[in-house]
Amino acid sequence: MKREIIKTEDGSVTIFLPEMNETYHSKFGAVQEAYHVFIKNGLELTGGNPVSILEIGFGTGLNAFITFLESQKNNQQIYYTGVEAYPVSPKEVALMNYAAVLSPQHQEVFTQMHAANWGEDVKLAPNFVLNKQQLRFEDITFANKYDLIYFDAFGYPSQPDLWSEEIFAKMYTALRQNGVLVTYACRTVIKKAMQAAGFTTQKLPGPPGKREMLRAYKN
Repeated sequence: MKREIIKTEDGSVTIFLPEMNETYHSKFGAVQEAYHVFIKNGLELTGGNPVSILEIGFGTGLNAFITFLESQKNNQQIYYTGVEAYPVSPKEVALMNYAAVLSPQHQEVFTQMHAANWGEDVKLAPNFVLNKQQLRFEDITFANKYDLIYFDAFGYPSQPDLWSEEIFAKMYTALRQNGVLVTYACRTVIKKAMQAAGFTTQKLPGPPGKREMLRAYKN
């Protein structure tokens, strides 16, 4: 499938899949979206306490990278698992400008994230461990392991099966009690699938270009 690197409105780049009319991040601003959805409405809820995070859709590594930067800024202990079925290529990684935009001194960390072996814990800093898992989302079997999930799958129109009750039931099982899931999406069908899986849902203002997003709780 053809993949193109495009610049988003905040100057950061993303990958565009013309055949699916799908981007890895918002055209309105890849970095802005990531911070709004996953940091402001996800990580900040943890209050700087040690946290175990599961990302559904490791993709370009942007969400992992900004989470790493937050961990260094706040001296927060983070164990980060990124699940990805179809990793981006080294050539594409080299074209991602997130370190240049956000923190040039951490370019090597961003490179290490993508170079890290799959299925192994990699300590990127004393307080940040990354573990990448090359899995289809349907094959996830984690249980009571995570405090926070970044759900960043491709959009519902492209892959509705990734937003099903069955997938969210796996997310519910993966979370510890009082765990939280955040996502950029806010369709009624997605909210109902979350609720059917056991979540309590909350609509929140969305990032630039989106009116609303969802946060879900395992109570």
